[in-house]
Amino acid sequence: MAEEEKTQKSEGPTLEEIKSGRQIEEYEQKVLDIARVTRVTKGGKRFTFRTAIVIGNKQGKVGFGIGKGSDVAQSVEKAFKQAKKHLVNVVFKENTIPHRVQSKVGSAVIFLKPAQKGSGVRAGGAMRVIVKLAGIEDVGGKIISKSNNKINIAKATIEGLKKLKLNIKNQNAKIKIKNQKESENI
Repeated sequence: MAEEEKTQKSEGPTLEEIKSGRQIEEYEQKVLDIARVTRVTKGGKRFTFRTAIVIGNKQGKVGFGIGKGSDVAQSVEKAFKQAKKHLVNVVFKENTIPHRVQSKVGSAVIFLKPAQKGSGVRAGGAMRVIVKLAGIEDVGGKIISKSNNKINIAKATIEGLKKLKLNIKNQNAKIKIKNQKESENI
């Protein structure tokens, strides 16, 4: 009976959240990687777990987190909290990205480009999971580097999604105008 009450409380919003009027968002999560890490000590081997998770609401918000813990459940919970702290707003139009983007983290280099409507997500591994959880339905992606490191590929994908802008020409014009005004004031 007590277990049922606990699960019901964790599923819905708390009374405090409802009163404060904060918007409660639900995030879908996907586990990218679970690794058992061994540390050898004088007394023997100690095992811990490292989990990499991607969360997203499929409406333009996506986050990536890594958690370490003594068991898998603990590491997943820590990774979820970190991913929630590092959410990124993704700019996209008509279910695809507005322009090509390339990014590099560590040795991982990724490339994303817009695709026609209905073509789907053409990307592999961690990049595919992140793009789908962000809500982008049509995109082409390629891991250019020879890196198989899922964590660096995920970080590079998030960095690439951060670089996306809606109107590149308009923003470049705004920057030029701003620079001209600053030079006139000097």
